[in-house]
Amino acid sequence: MAIPSIHPKYAVAKSPNVLVIYTDDQGTLDANCYGSEDLITPAIDRLADTGIRLTQMYSPSCICSASRAGLLTGRIPVRAGVPGNVSSEKGKPGLPASEYTMAEMFHDAGYATYHVGKWHLGFTPETMPNGQGFESSFGHMGGCIDNYSHYFFWNGPNRHDLWRNGTEIYEDGQFFPDLMVREVKAAIDATKERPFFIYWAINVPHYPYQGTHEWREKYADLPSPRREYAEFVSTMDQKVGQILDFLEQRKLREETIVVFQSDHGHSTEERAFFGGGNAGPYRGAKGCLFEGGIRVPSLISWPKKIPAGETRDQMATGCDWMPTLASLAEIPPPENLLDGRDISNCLLDQDQKSPHNFFYWQMGNGNNAQWAVRQGDWKLLGNCRDTSNRAELTAQDKKSFLVNLKADPGESKNLASSHAELVQQLMQLRSQTLDSMK
Repeated sequence: MAIPSIHPKYAVAKSPNVLVIYTDDQGTLDANCYGSEDLITPAIDRLADTGIRLTQMYSPSCICSASRAGLLTGRIPVRAGVPGNVSSEKGKPGLPASEYTMAEMFHDAGYATYHVGKWHLGFTPETMPNGQGFESSFGHMGGCIDNYSHYFFWNGPNRHDLWRNGTEIYEDGQFFPDLMVREVKAAIDATKERPFFIYWAINVPHYPYQGTHEWREKYADLPSPRREYAEFVSTMDQKVGQILDFLEQRKLREETIVVFQSDHGHSTEERAFFGGGNAGPYRGAKGCLFEGGIRVPSLISWPKKIPAGETRDQMATGCDWMPTLASLAEIPPPENLLDGRDISNCLLDQDQKSPHNFFYWQMGNGNNAQWAVRQGDWKLLGNCRDTSNRAELTAQDKKSFLVNLKADPGESKNLASSHAELVQQLMQLRSQTLDSMK
């Protein structure tokens, strides 16, 4: 979708700046402020101290591309046309250009819009960042890169993947997290007359784990794979801290909304040493719809308006950020159908209820797609799998798994056989959602 002209009514410098920091494969409890006692995360903790920590924030999906599609469109990924991962190969499309993105929303409201970091939502001109509402883009288009060579090594042939505004560039040997910090700083300094919206999609702690020497020394006594993972998490945290410091130096911190969130749970893939992340009591990890795959660390900080040092326990989802940020910035929300809900009232008043009656997840398409529905404390999963391998799933479990999250947050016992009416009720909500997409 071409970038539309700026609406003069909203092109005003007094609107808050917005920085959305979206991390990659960061586990449910993987920050000190979320309870991890073996990690060093002062920057993430600083956001918690100066803002709100959400304890029931759910990713739009348990996989990278789909989660990002949900964040940027405010729609469940299957509705947005990205039910799973898209290709990391040049020339392959991703998020349909017809979708209206958060970048387009902010651009329409007069913001300067920047993408920095990972994309993984399409590798054609119309589906790369500059075709989806970003005036400026720097980063890699595929799912991951080596942070020094900037090559994608995971399906052949090996290929270089570093781009600025649709043009391939080379910065051989430069540590990609440092390059991202440089680019975010440049975006902040480049924007004088207009507020900025920066989508900083950090490709960390996604494999390859490449923490810096400083953190290798700090975590030398941790066992593998927690050690390698922790090194990279703290490397990431350090880079986030550099940007928070920069905003303060530029006297922009009070005027900037900062959202920090993981795209989904930690990876248990071989390329991630079969783990390293921490989901605490929650079952699951990246690639499945148990809690450890979709319940994510999430914080929002805006010293000028949002309470500091508080938590919110209401259910929320990554799809909610689009309407919520529109509300906080006092700009027009999208007019198309959103699955996300404005949670600004919950942020400003801890006694407000979640605006969600229920929420639906779907990973993949077809009869074997994983799916889940949550309403209140009840959650029903279908075609489920457990990438944490916490316990064996029977054939009946895989078909239909019902849990009460308040009584059983670890999703250890399937109640489907004893609560047939509840299963049917949640199945109807699923059907209702699917019917709305026809």
